[in-house]
Amino acid sequence: KLLEQEVTQKILVKPSDIATFYEKNPERFQQAESVRAAHILVLVPQDADEKTRAAAKTRAEAALKAAKAGQDFAQLARRSSNDASAQRGGDLGFIPKGQMVPAFEAAAFALEPGQVSDLVETQFGYHVIKALEKRPARIVPFVEAAVQIEQFLEQQQRQEKSKALVEQLKSKGKVQIF
Repeated sequence: KLLEQEVTQKILVKPSDIATFYEKNPERFQQAESVRAAHILVLVPQDADEKTRAAAKTRAEAALKAAKAGQDFAQLARRSSNDASAQRGGDLGFIPKGQMVPAFEAAAFALEPGQVSDLVETQFGYHVIKALEKRPARIVPFVEAAVQIEQFLEQQQRQEKSKALVEQLKSKGKVQIF
């Protein structure tokens, strides 16, 4: 209650503070080139024997064949993928460069929107990747960044004011640290 009364209620982030932060920190708002991709992952355990590996590859090739034949990729992912993204039709959202394993990233960024990759093998197993959308490198526009900047500045003020309050209370009272 004390923090609520003495700190939270006194936090004020003005629109001019948000704009100033945006202007003074352009490096924080740069986004690398990204691709929105969906995938079908057929997992292969690290210690899998050749028979297990071959069975997984056969499953992945069947999914690839169906995807290349024009079947709905999202439905294929829901049926065939072992990844958590299967519930979302394999959609991984936007992936900036440098975030995925090299083989996956190279294949995903080489695709044009709507294209389906060939089979891609990584340490996780076999992937069939579909590019959904591409974004060039960009600076996030102020209107997109403003809410996050405001939250960041509020949190920063909360920490500063909380620390100041604790220091003030320490100076007025007798504190023993055991």
